[in-house]
Amino acid sequence: MDWNLRSCARHGHVTYAPTEAEYRQRLHALTPVGDAWRCLRCGDYVLGHPHGDGPAEDAPVLLRGKALRSAFILRLLAIERWVRGAIMLLLGVAVLRFKSTQVSVKELVDRDLASLKPFFNQINFNVSDSGTIQAIQRALDANPTTLNLVAAFLIFYGLLQLVEGTGLWMLKRWGEYFAVVATSVFIPLEIYEVSEKVTLLRVGALIINIAAVAYLLYSKRLFGLRGGVKAYEADLEEVSLLEVTTSAGTSSGGGASAGSPPAGDSASATAG
Repeated sequence: MDWNLRSCARHGHVTYAPTEAEYRQRLHALTPVGDAWRCLRCGDYVLGHPHGDGPAEDAPVLLRGKALRSAFILRLLAIERWVRGAIMLLLGVAVLRFKSTQVSVKELVDRDLASLKPFFNQINFNVSDSGTIQAIQRALDANPTTLNLVAAFLIFYGLLQLVEGTGLWMLKRWGEYFAVVATSVFIPLEIYEVSEKVTLLRVGALIINIAAVAYLLYSKRLFGLRGGVKAYEADLEEVSLLEVTTSAGTSSGGGASAGSPPAGDSASATAG
């Protein structure tokens, strides 16, 4: 998949006319139907006036290639975090509402169990041996303080997931750090839950979280890994089309003629 073309198809091309003549001519081409400017994202030439102009250093730095793919992955993670956060918040609210009706629900369950006892005796069913009934009774007998703590934890965790998802969706550096720290804190708890009882949901959540932490640490060079933030920013500049063009213009001591695309343009436009 060509991520550059995909992004331009969704958001449109972005063209820019540097004031420096040596860079300007490498992004500009004359055609029989008018001027064309090279898109800073996909590399294709686009007819019409550029979307902006000014010094090359003021040109927009667009996500290209693997940076676009990384943004797509981060936003998928953000959606997963938002969904998880919403579920946790709903569960927290449900626990609070249950606490407010705990006494009346307990009385109702006790009354129904008492009325059904003759039927259970006839079919030789022992209520005390039922795991489901025991779980319901434990919940109904739970201390209100315990329920408050459970609700507070669920709401806190839900809000944490929403903040994490927002930071990832916005592609902010703080969001990546926040996601790694917040996710790593709960991984030991998830490992413990899997050790207690293996379920597809628990194993899947654990794998997703471990993979997310590893991906963010490695690809975003967090906490100084692989050169840290300076190396990460250098990567972004290396994939910037204008940076590549500027470097090429500097190394060649000039540029191609304004009437035709510079050498290698067709390859960069298709390969991204």
